Amino acid sequence: MQTTLSERARQLPRAEEAESILRTCVHCGFCNATCPTYQLLGDELDGPRGRIYLIKQVLEGNDVTQKTQQHLDRCLSCRNCETTCPSGVDYHNLLDIGRAVVDAAVQRPLGQRLLREGLRQTVPHPELFKRLVNSGQVFRALLPGPLQSKLPRHAPPAKPRPTTLHQRQVLMLEGCVQPGLSPNTNAAAARVLDRLGISVIASRQAGCCGAVDYHLDAQAAGLDRARRNIDAWWPSIEKGAEAIVQTASGCGAFIKDYGHLLASDPAYADKAKTISALARDLVEVLRDEPLGKLGIRASQRLAFHCPCTLQHAQKLGGAVEALLTGLGFNLTYVPDGHLCCGSAGTYSLTQPELSRQLRDNKLNALESGYPEVIVTANIGCQSHLDGAGRTPVRHWIELVEAALP
Repeated sequence: MQTTLSERARQLPRAEEAESILRTCVHCGFCNATCPTYQLLGDELDGPRGRIYLIKQVLEGNDVTQKTQQHLDRCLSCRNCETTCPSGVDYHNLLDIGRAVVDAAVQRPLGQRLLREGLRQTVPHPELFKRLVNSGQVFRALLPGPLQSKLPRHAPPAKPRPTTLHQRQVLMLEGCVQPGLSPNTNAAAARVLDRLGISVIASRQAGCCGAVDYHLDAQAAGLDRARRNIDAWWPSIEKGAEAIVQTASGCGAFIKDYGHLLASDPAYADKAKTISALARDLVEVLRDEPLGKLGIRASQRLAFHCPCTLQHAQKLGGAVEALLTGLGFNLTYVPDGHLCCGSAGTYSLTQPELSRQLRDNKLNALESGYPEVIVTANIGCQSHLDGAGRTPVRHWIELVEAALP
């Protein structure tokens, strides 16, 4: 695609990157065929090709309007289009660049600003978020339906974590909302890793991965969180921690991007690159281990929802399915498994109507094989799908841990 960036756009820190991505796109339209919002709305501007064209117009100096912002906001950042694109367009980075320019030029309505700021002040703070969840459970019957659906139906308390110190050690990102919504997930992961001779090092100083801020009009704040996490993890990495494990694929996808996002920061570029190289989704760690020694003989009938951040961002589609099948779980076929469930971080709160439609479509697909339980690899997907009150949804590692002899 031919581009002529405006002089103002050429002053942007990522101008060259944006221009390079734009020129990669050949406007073939293959991306629209797998775009969830295009499938729902049928509007060219609510598909990747149309959004790329909108960003191109903005960077070439055309007027920025609230309509432009709306079409970019409706994107789930699922990156399905990247998997489909024959030209290898780096869509999500172009979208981040375009959103930052648009958000700087167009002031949102007051309600949107308050919602986004409220999310930024609560979601990335685990203790505050957990207190809010606990309070919500107490007063659940008094809450409106949409808020009730955000609370966990069944949240088993975290069992004790192993205290044995093994020679092999990994760090684990605890996450923001997972300790409140699914407190046993990380503990289950630690117990399975312990059986395999791997210790999880507590790193309480590390906080939110930064994705919440970064995707809610506060990219600088998101990158500051990334820097703080690098500082918190670095001493353990110097002592030999072999990986930084994530049980939430959304966090993992963002951490694996640290190296790219901080490449122009002279103080953090090299460290960020190292952190991204050490980042591992839990399935990446377990699939290389001798799982036969765990003695699991599972037979439960499951449907696996592969999060977009696992299959499209981290390119790990099929990895969890293969691991679960190898352990004896009976996985049902899920049609259109590449499509987003509509969670997409805070999307279910900022775009509730579209999010609900996508969730219901996804649940229909997941339940078509009549599973006993639906499992997934990301707390956002887990909470969003379970909030419909249909088939129970849990993190896959909890079922693996429960099947340990």
